[in-house]
Amino acid sequence: MTLVLASGSRVRADLLHNAGLTFDIDPAQVDERAVEAPLLEAGFCPEDLATVLAEAKAQDVSERRPDDLVIGADQILAYEGERYTKPENMEVARRQLIEFSGKTHELLSAVVIAKNGETVWRHLSVARLTIRSFGPEFVGRYLAAVGDVALTSVGAYQLESRGIQLFEKIEGDYFTILGLPLLPLLEELRNQKVIDR
Repeated sequence: MTLVLASGSRVRADLLHNAGLTFDIDPAQVDERAVEAPLLEAGFCPEDLATVLAEAKAQDVSERRPDDLVIGADQILAYEGERYTKPENMEVARRQLIEFSGKTHELLSAVVIAKNGETVWRHLSVARLTIRSFGPEFVGRYLAAVGDVALTSVGAYQLESRGIQLFEKIEGDYFTILGLPLLPLLEELRNQKVIDR
């Protein structure tokens, strides 16, 4: 049995690698917006959306690799009852950051393990982040400095790099913020006897 990460995320792969895990990378082929659309129409909350998307990714790869243990993950930013995805362009990133200025939002990170095309474990972690107050001029300078990297994550920031300058307060697990609740995942991998207890 091989451990598989159903994601092309460099950050998630680095987290697993740095934890000493041996695994394959096999990104899921899932149209996230197509999976989300009926759920949004049905009024699913952001927490459920994150979990369903993580499950869809894990199951997609697990169906191709039935004997392996597949990790799927997803992250959604929730603010005032709305869900946000990665900004489509720099103008969307700019508007989001101005909107979040001086306010608190949540990052919802779901992780799922699938085997034989079925979910065998799921977990959702929540972090609350308060962005400090700033004006449009600061946002312009920030986006100019980070460039297109702002478009690679929800919220248009990477907490592990220059994005940390946006924040006033953070409540929650660092790994949840990076998009992979690592501590509960490692505990489950110990329970599954994939890593030593």
